[in-house]
Parts: sequence; structure tokens; C-alpha cells
Amino acid sequence: MANPLLVEEGKQLTDKLSIIFGSTRTGRVGRPVADWAHQQAIAHGKFAVDFIDLAELGLPLLDEPNHPRLKQYQHEHTRRWSARVAAADAFLFVTPEYDYFPSAALVNALQYLSQEWHYKAAAVLSYGGVSGGLRATQELRLLIANLNMMPITQSVPVPFFARSITEDKVFAPADIVADGFRLVLDELAKWSGALKPLRAG
Repeated sequence: MANPLLVEEGKQLTDKLSIIFGSTRTGRVGRPVADWAHQQAIAHGKFAVDFIDLAELGLPLLDEPNHPRLKQYQHEHTRRWSARVAAADAFLFVTPEYDYFPSAALVNALQYLSQEWHYKAAAVLSYGGVSGGLRATQELRLLIANLNMMPITQSVPVPFFARSITEDKVFAPADIVADGFRLVLDELAKWSGALKPLRAG
């Protein structure tokens, strides 16, 4: 039976988007934002979508003895993480803003690997208070670029995000957020296609 995430009107989707949700702390309230992004990405129809919740992944703090560029992984959790990242063609990082910075769990997950990130487009959806997590986005974009990904210009900040979460724990953002996110997905699809020859090489 065909995977419904891989088929759109009978057409096989060839590029995979990994949505990586970076909040892991107890009592987190941003999961509805990540779930909304996941649903919107599927509906967008340009990617097969893999949703990764770092809290469920359970990566410990960097515990590999060798530099990640060598890909000489000693631990099974690293090998599983490597395979999942390597299978993706583009990334959307969903992050809260802690002290003007992305979550430590997300930074840790990124720094676990090296080559698996190369030549892949990436975007950030951030959420927070009045700034919507923009400062976390800017910091994260530096790390993304240093890992040889292509951070697209467009991002999606969600200010006062808790006001858009219903009593049923559903994220229902303003139209401007939804429109901005569709633009981000469009741009990720363009860049993922443009970078495909580099990934193939």
C-alpha cells in the first residue's frame, strides 16, 4: 500500500522535508505550533514530510568520541539520527526562543552530525513573545550556514503564539502567518530542487 505522504494525485513526491521540532523541556507549550506546520506542509503537496520531535528522539548531549565529519559513529542513537537526516532533502526547524537563542536541544541535534546536512535548504519557524523568536532564528541561521546548508531568506516568526492556541490545544494562527508559511514552503521547494545536483554529487 502506498504511503499517503509520498503520493499527490498519483504523482510520486521525490523530495523529503524533515520538520524538526526543537523544544524538549517538560511543560512545553509549542507542540501545537509544530503540529500545525506538519499538517500545512503535507497539504502544501510539494514534499514527502517527516516529522521529528526531539523530545521523542531522546538524543543525549554530544557523546560521540569522534568528530562528526568522520561519520565514525559509536552509538546506535547517532546512527539512527544520521540515517534520518541523510534521507531528507530540506529542513524546517521549529524552535522556541530561550534567552534570545534557539533551544539547546536543537543546537545539540544539529552539532551531532556534519555531512548529512550538506547542500540542503533550510528554514526556521520560530515562536515566542513580542519578537516571535526572531533573535533565535538569526542565531540558528548562522549555525545552519556553518553546517553547509542553505538558509533561505524567508522565515516565519510567531509573536505571542500562545494567544493563537485554542483550549483544545490547536494552533490557529492569523492569516499573515499562514501566508508566510506557504511562501517558506514554496521557497524550500525551489531551493531543494536547485541544490539537488550538489546532493547527488
